Amino acid sequence: MGIIDAFDSQSEEILKPSCIAAPVEGFPKTVIVTFQPDLTDILKSLFPVEIVSTMDSGVQVPVYRFWYKGRSLGLYLTTIGGPAAVGLMEEVLVKGAEKVLFFGACGVLDRTITAGRLILPTAAYRDEGTSYHYLPPSDYVEIPTAGRLGEIFQELQVPYVYGRTWTTDAIYRETRNNTEARRREGCVAVEMECASVMAAGQFRGVPVYQFLYAEDSLDGPAWEARSWHGVPRSAYEKYLQIALETAVRL
Repeated sequence: MGIIDAFDSQSEEILKPSCIAAPVEGFPKTVIVTFQPDLTDILKSLFPVEIVSTMDSGVQVPVYRFWYKGRSLGLYLTTIGGPAAVGLMEEVLVKGAEKVLFFGACGVLDRTITAGRLILPTAAYRDEGTSYHYLPPSDYVEIPTAGRLGEIFQELQVPYVYGRTWTTDAIYRETRNNTEARRREGCVAVEMECASVMAAGQFRGVPVYQFLYAEDSLDGPAWEARSWHGVPRSAYEKYLQIALETAVRL
């Protein structure tokens, strides 16, 4: 049996998220998830925050609770890659989250998408393993929450582009042929979690949202770093503000 045949709808899980996590009183219903440590520092500089719960992913992962425009929200720093991102999200759902908003960096497959441009994925190519444990096999996982996210961005007058994304487990094996194949199918970005978290959210019946901000580019004769590891604090502050305004509208 290959990985694409891993989905099992006939028997129950042995190790369940509820074996590790438990409901937390007062846990925020809407939780924001970031991949960038600077963003948790920015959050703590802007608002009074408290640690409402902690998870263990090899390192301690605190979940911060804070208030924004009269709403209780949560935020935590997840780890890179589908398996870890889904594992932490599963625990957050047990703790009490009902909606989850991810935002993070991506590489672009279209050089006209400039560094810092926001992308709303409409579907994610399943070039990873986690999603096949949550949904039957298919090339892509569709993202039904993309439309609502687009409506919110229009309300906020935030520029964005729609497009498919390529979720991969192998950041250093994004070959030219595979990149071209994904581009022909309409992928405009490449990242490492979208297909996984979307599949898990659909399996659990929980709405998961995600927007991406463009950094490096694979569309050219050579890889271009562009803003890779060089995003200014002001840009992170802007992304966080967009996430906050989106979260209170979900």
